[in-house]
Amino acid sequence: MERIPFGIRQLDSIINGGAPVGSVVLLSGEAGAGSREFMHTSALVNGLQQVDAESHDLYYGDLSADAVAPEEVHYISFTASESQLVSEMRLAMADEVVEKGSEAVQFHDLSERYFHISPVPRSWYASESASITDLRARHEREELLGTLGMTLNEVAPGNLVVIDSLSDLVSSIGDEISWSDISSLVAGIQKAAHEWGGLILLHINHETLSDVRHGQLVDSSHGTMEFAWETGGSSRARTLVVRQFRGVLSQIEAEDIVQFETELGDAGFDISDVRKIR
Repeated sequence: MERIPFGIRQLDSIINGGAPVGSVVLLSGEAGAGSREFMHTSALVNGLQQVDAESHDLYYGDLSADAVAPEEVHYISFTASESQLVSEMRLAMADEVVEKGSEAVQFHDLSERYFHISPVPRSWYASESASITDLRARHEREELLGTLGMTLNEVAPGNLVVIDSLSDLVSSIGDEISWSDISSLVAGIQKAAHEWGGLILLHINHETLSDVRHGQLVDSSHGTMEFAWETGGSSRARTLVVRQFRGVLSQIEAEDIVQFETELGDAGFDISDVRKIR
């Protein structure tokens, strides 16, 4: 089975190269525990493979025999522009990885549509004042989730797509967006992903959800990775647990791995140690 690499070297080496083609993976984590760095690393390292093979080999290495690099890398954000995201990525990764990797990442900024349904002043998220014509055009545009759906139809086939973040949609639940809209969206993405044949990463801060709603998202995804802080004595560590993942979890269990310890380095997110059943 062909796989698309996550771009996380140690993880990909354990799971035969990456995620099965056509997968939707939920990246669910506590704030600061590594879920955002995971999706940034995945986008940039896969982008680096397209523009600078030498640097990709330095920071990642060779692809596994079953791994096939995505044709394109797309990053969809509801609240941030490309420049904001690149600045955030620089905080945890080497400048070379960010500069070269981001050249191959196609950013899709949906913040204008997102904030249009909020009380946030337009001047905070738009570059110029709206004219009467602009206001009419905005009123006639498709709503946020419809725009996301159309974007996915255009860019998802055969590609890596990062969606940042479902937490933003949860925060906007109200007259325009309901929880059933969000859960149906994720279920629909899972169904369509089989035909698209790429890899979709969905980010969520699980602290923004009830256990029941989080469980609904888990059930609607092919795989779920949970990122958490673990405290021991006077120190704490970032950890990763693969909660469920068709075609992947069995390989991790075969190695008797129960948990990964993670770290942030020049190449971004990576695995520093594994904990096995004793």
